[in-house]
Amino acid sequence: MRTYFLTSPRLNFSFWQKSDWESALKLWADPQVTHYISNGGMNTAAIQQRLQAEISNQQQFQVQYWPLFSRTNNNFVGCCGLRPYGNKPDCYELGFHLLPQFWGQGLAQEAALAVIDYAFTNLNAIALYAGHHPDNASSAKLLNKLGFTAIGSELYPPTGLQHPLYILDKK
Repeated sequence: MRTYFLTSPRLNFSFWQKSDWESALKLWADPQVTHYISNGGMNTAAIQQRLQAEISNQQQFQVQYWPLFSRTNNNFVGCCGLRPYGNKPDCYELGFHLLPQFWGQGLAQEAALAVIDYAFTNLNAIALYAGHHPDNASSAKLLNKLGFTAIGSELYPPTGLQHPLYILDKK
């Protein structure tokens, strides 16, 4: 039985487990999902590494890009969560990846708002960072809507590009 530690009006947040391989494959093997986060998509080995990295982040740092499930039918939606940001204590990077059939429904914003509240309330984060592929206008718009401020750019190794960088300070 899957347990949920966080909810939003339409979503349940859980923890990645090795048994979530099919969901990880469905998400990160989708070329529409990986278009902006990796050059050439993710092969099976890369997806296995990503799943293990998420599990390890939860064990080590108590954060991951948590898997999301619909509250109405328990269908897998994607992931949204945090990972440590650089060497900055109490700072995290926010990220989200949704399956294409869930795009345009406000679910990324809903999930991100829940994660932002969790980060500042439960983790005592002092700042959140986020970035996006330079061609991903939808993510730029969403980060602005969430209250993030652009502060420059940084190299994102999986794409080899400079990605815009944003910050959201604790209010």
